[in-house]
Amino acid sequence: MGYGRYVTARVLWAAIVAYIIATVSFLIMAFSPDPAVQQAVTQAALQGGDPGEAIERTRELRGLNEPLWVRYRDFIVSVATLDWGWSSMRSQPVVDALLESLYYTAQYSIPWTILTVIIGPIVGLYSSANKYSWRDHLATGFAFFGYAIPNFFFAIILLLIFGIWLEWVPIIYKVDAPVFSVQNVIQLALPVFVLVTGSIGGLMRVSRNESSEYMNADFVKTARAKGVSPLRAYALHILRPTMVPLSTTMVGQLLLLFAGSSILVEVVFSIPGLGRTLFRSAVEQDTNLVLGSVLVFVFVGVIGNLLQDLVYTLLDPRISYEDR
Repeated sequence: MGYGRYVTARVLWAAIVAYIIATVSFLIMAFSPDPAVQQAVTQAALQGGDPGEAIERTRELRGLNEPLWVRYRDFIVSVATLDWGWSSMRSQPVVDALLESLYYTAQYSIPWTILTVIIGPIVGLYSSANKYSWRDHLATGFAFFGYAIPNFFFAIILLLIFGIWLEWVPIIYKVDAPVFSVQNVIQLALPVFVLVTGSIGGLMRVSRNESSEYMNADFVKTARAKGVSPLRAYALHILRPTMVPLSTTMVGQLLLLFAGSSILVEVVFSIPGLGRTLFRSAVEQDTNLVLGSVLVFVFVGVIGNLLQDLVYTLLDPRISYEDR
């Protein structure tokens, strides 16, 4: 199997996984109590109406009286066509609400991801090159500090120090700040710092352990004997093979932080991103927005794992596609 067929197979498998997860999400929502029906019953009871009639009317308006396979067909079509319904909390279509939230999430997620991908492997390589020295202990201590401390607690402490005591950063996120402005950089500095410190710990440790195996390898000694500079030897002969197993840890850890810690960070810093939207929609019982937010996180995870597989094959030329 050539590389093109391998990529096609991985893309098809990613589509199948997304389809299965969307189906499971539909079944969970289909067999869960609908908040709109409960609200209709309560309102009818308070107004002296017939609760049974209110239930039937609400189910008919929301299409819940249709057979399950019809509702499932309509759901799959709506997912494929991005017709995800109406958000009662935001008073706008779900897709529009998610796109607006994604706009604010991307403002800190993109620099956080770039800094993590750069700093984590480099710090691990630097620590491996200075193994068991004070530099190694300092880098390891910093990595474990960010890895061990809870993100939301660290965010609250930093916001208390720099937002309330020193008044260097705003406490409430200002949505009207231009994206490429000093004001926006200042208010996003703490969220990015919290996520970077929480994500480089695992990457640094894997990078340190993997690169230690290549520090005294024969091909590295040969490169140095031929006059290759230390920087070139570290970058091409040590860091590149280190990135092969590191890519798996990197993608998985970043996706985990994006799906979990980013929600807490957005709530603490009042960033109206995807995480905060999911949190508020769950509190307000906005079913359509909850389902749409979950699907976004699912699709991000599926695409991230797909990119991980493709990058893995590009980094390691020894991988053969004949048995795949």
